[in-house]
Amino acid sequence: MSQDDRISNDRQPEQADSIDRGPAYRIETERLVLRCWSPADAPRLKRAIDDNLDHLWPWLPWIAHEPEELAAKVQRLREFRGKFDLGLDFVFAVFEADETRLVGGCGLHPRLGPGVLEIGYWIHKDTVGRGYATELAAALTRVGFEIHRVGRIEIRCDPENLASAGVPRKLGFHHDGTLRRRLPDATGQPRDLMVWSLFRDELLASPVAAAEVRAFDVSGEPFDWA
Repeated sequence: MSQDDRISNDRQPEQADSIDRGPAYRIETERLVLRCWSPADAPRLKRAIDDNLDHLWPWLPWIAHEPEELAAKVQRLREFRGKFDLGLDFVFAVFEADETRLVGGCGLHPRLGPGVLEIGYWIHKDTVGRGYATELAAALTRVGFEIHRVGRIEIRCDPENLASAGVPRKLGFHHDGTLRRRLPDATGQPRDLMVWSLFRDELLASPVAAAEVRAFDVSGEPFDWA
């Protein structure tokens, strides 16, 4: 099957099957595994965030609530899983391919309204510079368009976060603009917010189209587009 066939906008019957089976609970790329969080992952997540407080503090508002106790982390992952199962939000753990090392977290978030998903991500400081954020964002973009069937995907970040802003740029997203004083930092102070977008009809012409991605439903069955 050609790449164009795999990403064609005209594949109605196959896509209906994918929608009925729900979201991708597991996504595999060349070097990474993205999967729905389990409460059993709480100790590893807590260690990763505790080790990265200074690294994440300038960019992520939720880091203001860290460090959390392990019991709170377990409860948070239960909430992530519940929302995932209900189709309300899709938050993933990110591991290296053998799943022994947690390298970050990411998500497909429907908080921008119908037909739109926002990609979010963070990467462990020890793995920065390896292209993991770009690799996972490309995978989530394909999943957003091919499985969730949305019309637009956005990535938003602080303009001073040069590493994060480089991800949508590399993947062919368009810089729609920078909104002034829209993103609260960890102290609650407003920061500027860059908005990047890619539309479904722009997918084939973007670097995302070449991303090798495999996706699996909740029962472990592969989606046939991958």
